[in-house]
Amino acid sequence: MEHQNPKDSMKSTWRRWDRDRWTLPHKFFEHANVYHVDLDREVPVHSKQDKVPHVSDWSLNRWIVFHAAIPLILHQLYVYLAGRNFGPVVAFIFYYASIRLFTNRELRNLRELGHTYGFLDGDKHERDGIPDVGVGKVLTSVMLATVVRPMMTVYLTYNANEAPVSIAWRWLLLEVSLYGIILDFWFYWYHRIMHDVHGLWKYHRTHHLTKHPNPLLTIYADSEQEFFDIAGIPLMTYFTMKFMGFPMGFYEWHVCQLYVVFAELAGHSGLRLHASPPNPLTWLMRIFDAELVIEDHDLHHRKGWKKSHNYGKQTRVWDRVFGTCTDRIECVDTNVDYENTIQMSIF
Repeated sequence: MEHQNPKDSMKSTWRRWDRDRWTLPHKFFEHANVYHVDLDREVPVHSKQDKVPHVSDWSLNRWIVFHAAIPLILHQLYVYLAGRNFGPVVAFIFYYASIRLFTNRELRNLRELGHTYGFLDGDKHERDGIPDVGVGKVLTSVMLATVVRPMMTVYLTYNANEAPVSIAWRWLLLEVSLYGIILDFWFYWYHRIMHDVHGLWKYHRTHHLTKHPNPLLTIYADSEQEFFDIAGIPLMTYFTMKFMGFPMGFYEWHVCQLYVVFAELAGHSGLRLHASPPNPLTWLMRIFDAELVIEDHDLHHRKGWKKSHNYGKQTRVWDRVFGTCTDRIECVDTNVDYENTIQMSIF
């Protein structure tokens, strides 16, 4: 497959340019320091037959819960000390900042894991960087995702009369467990239709220009797809959960979305790790061979074009139900090192 349009180029050389050539988006990424690898730093390369380390489900859930709890605790502490709650505007600013910190910490953690354990298909191809022709577009996509989701959550669910202690604790575990599965149902069909319907493929093809994505390319797509990825699918999931009778208050939805954000970034990391998107029900999905691992979505990018497979991004539940799973290469069960389990460090 060849791309004749210069705007389709995935060549990424700008990090080695003379910085006088950099524009504001280049400087933003340099300041944020959330690249998938450091320049001139070794990345291990493995053959397909080398054992793949297994990442503990518990450590991933623990990482998210820890980082989700900090803003809730700080928010509640403010309510106790000030005797009043945040207004909607302050709540948006506060939770926008918390998501930015969450994603920055995750991206830097993923980078360290990449330098320690390497990447899938690393013996054939290194990870794609932010393309020279798309630095501004990638920045816009990242900013939209971090702004629109908290704005949407505040607008629909924030109530200044309810502090974080009002969170529906007895529902939270079930909401977190089902949110990713229900979201993946809507995402699966939206994603599959974008591949199967010729008139819709044009909106999705940009995202597939990367065959070896990195986390900053998670939302790299045309505007139509960006809308559904950032807002459309989460909104459909929220209203489905509400229809099913779940409370889905502001604080619960915030935690649910952090689980999704974590999975979206890790799922595009290409890390050579046997790791599943965190979900309290991963153990149950694994019994039915319906859990997702990083390699599944990586193969979707690497081998899929108009007709594809592995359409889910949180689970393989719907790929398993509708028969669109494909075989793993490096993360087949016999090639996974379950004895030396990796823990994702909180600090």
